[in-house]
Amino acid sequence: MKGNRLYKCEKLCSRTAINGLFANGRSVVAYPLRAVVAVHNSAGEPSARFMITVPKKKIRTAVGRVLLRRRIREAYRLNRPLLLPGLACCGCHADVAFLYLDSSIADYAKIEKAMKSILGKIAALAAAAGKEEADDGAVD
Repeated sequence: MKGNRLYKCEKLCSRTAINGLFANGRSVVAYPLRAVVAVHNSAGEPSARFMITVPKKKIRTAVGRVLLRRRIREAYRLNRPLLLPGLACCGCHADVAFLYLDSSIADYAKIEKAMKSILGKIAALAAAAGKEEADDGAVD
């Protein structure tokens, strides 16, 4: 896949995958975003699948929720290169759910800063998971 385009196969939409993500995933926080991440090894899927959630309890108007989803999606799309090389080098795949935490609408700069921080943390988690699997394979 070339460029910065987001493809359908990169969206996390399977109910089973989402339930597994929230049941077994690890949480990473960079205010105003929280990411729930599940790193795993499996063939045939893209390196990272994601979903975005903006709770109605925090942002009451649909216009505000849509605006925040667009800002979060754009921040992910532009900063995805921080994550993908880390996942590719260890042969891992990640499912990520981005949750918005603030009760007011944040500007794009604040969201992008949080996204960069989260993607760096996820890449470090993937590297650690890849290293653990390599160590487990060497012991057997």
